[in-house]
Amino acid sequence: MELPRGMKDFEEKENANIEHIRYHFKQLCNLYGFSFMAPSPIELLSVLETKSGPAIKDEIYFFKDKGNREVALRYDLTVGLTRYAASQKSMKLPAKISSFGGVFRYDEPQKGRYRYFHQWDIEIYGKPTIESEAEIIELTSRLFDSLLLKNITIDINHRNLVESYINKIFDSREPQLVADILRAVDKIAKKSKDEILKEFKDRYEIDKLEKILEFSQIKGSITEVEKVFDVSQLEFWGELKLLIDSLENRGVSNVRINFGIVRGLDYYSGIVFEVFDKNSTLGALAGGGRYDSLTKAFGREDIGATGVAGGVERIILTMQEQGIIPELKQNRVAVLYTNDEMQKVAHSITSLLRLANIHTDMDLARRNLKKQMEIATNARFSIIVGPKELEEGNVVLRDMIDGKEVVVSLEKLTEDPNSILNLEKP
Repeated sequence: MELPRGMKDFEEKENANIEHIRYHFKQLCNLYGFSFMAPSPIELLSVLETKSGPAIKDEIYFFKDKGNREVALRYDLTVGLTRYAASQKSMKLPAKISSFGGVFRYDEPQKGRYRYFHQWDIEIYGKPTIESEAEIIELTSRLFDSLLLKNITIDINHRNLVESYINKIFDSREPQLVADILRAVDKIAKKSKDEILKEFKDRYEIDKLEKILEFSQIKGSITEVEKVFDVSQLEFWGELKLLIDSLENRGVSNVRINFGIVRGLDYYSGIVFEVFDKNSTLGALAGGGRYDSLTKAFGREDIGATGVAGGVERIILTMQEQGIIPELKQNRVAVLYTNDEMQKVAHSITSLLRLANIHTDMDLARRNLKKQMEIATNARFSIIVGPKELEEGNVVLRDMIDGKEVVVSLEKLTEDPNSILNLEKP
């Protein structure tokens, strides 16, 4: 029996890694005042097409249900959250919403890219302000800090700034031209300049496209960019400076301007950004920006939206590359027994410890003590039930880190286990 291509089972260790990121994410969302919700895993196909157009069919799982309706599995969390926000006419603004869950994409499977994977997502709906973008980027930066990731850079740009520069260079406001050139810029991270020029040579003037591609290579601080480019000819440069200033005021220093960040989706309408590990080849760990056009497409002309989403499995791969995945063992206790007669007492102790909310394991296969001890290596303590000690009302408590053993009262252990086990001890 095999799974469909691109799908996988998530075993205990992988789930523990996902829950580790989920825990840090939810802690920060609570700290920053983001409410938590889970959008539906199935949407009408027409809803998903609102965000990305009919071509999205090539990248998602869609089908007709038993009612002959065209539906699809969600490919991100943004669409569902925005559909929900747009439908809430009485929602208090600004509304800050977060989510964490699995999504489906019909991509070619490769390292760091799967057909089913997990995302974290935060969104702010309301009046468009630079401070909303700053809040989103600040929380994003803090999340990577809390996961102890190093070498993280947040590259920031303004979509309208690039569009206006394209219009200026090509002396045109043709929407299709702008869309094509933005796609060319978006490809520069994956293809060489020559490959891109060759791809577009029959449609656009090569010298002008080359000028745009050279522009897209500019990156650095405000001062560094102003040294190499005449920013007076750029619309929306002032907004970028205001955002950087707000982030500096918030203590977020791992940001830089990058004119090559445009985000491939057409619905972005302002500030855009992506998060990278400078020393990794995995690609963007998270990305987002302002997308007011999507709320308008859902019938809400009165609210804007900005947000960010990150790929959980790709972040886990980055943590593994940096060697900082934490030890994910719980403070568990193993109850062992020396013979069948002692098994009944061991079961009783196990149940009493579980009633005290202590994570407790016990062998169910009646293995000998040596085998039980081998299986208990992931426990913090082992409790050994033997006839000699039990006759005196005691059991043996073994520290599984240093191997030391002490005899403890069974009555005290079952009445007040925390005072004996001290599971908070490092």
